[in-house]
Amino acid sequence: MGNNKVMRDIFRVAGFRESFKLAAKGIVYLFVYHRNMRIIFMMGLLALLGGVLFDLKGIELVALCITVTIVLMAEILNTAVEMMMDIFTDKYHTKVKLIKDISAAVVVLTCFNAVAVGYIIFIRKLFR
Repeated sequence: MGNNKVMRDIFRVAGFRESFKLAAKGIVYLFVYHRNMRIIFMMGLLALLGGVLFDLKGIELVALCITVTIVLMAEILNTAVEMMMDIFTDKYHTKVKLIKDISAAVVVLTCFNAVAVGYIIFIRKLFR
């Protein structure tokens, strides 16, 4: 009997709905207050629209979707790390700066990867 209650608590629908609402609020916050998130989202949307317009194969669209998602995730995590570091101190600290720089480097790396994936996928389509 006790096991059923545990399973019900784990898979509560209301809890899932509430989690989804909170995540949506986080996404809205990012779009409203963080310019880079809007830029990355628009670039990703343009890439996906380009994929549809160039009639990419299914696997190419999947690669594009995964790439765009990874860049968005990197920017979200970068923002979270920067905000966490700002909680600890409002004064300059070398290690806090390094943590923020490393977090930003993740975004830059994923953007380089996105450019490479875009180049590989679109170059043949552009020069056909």
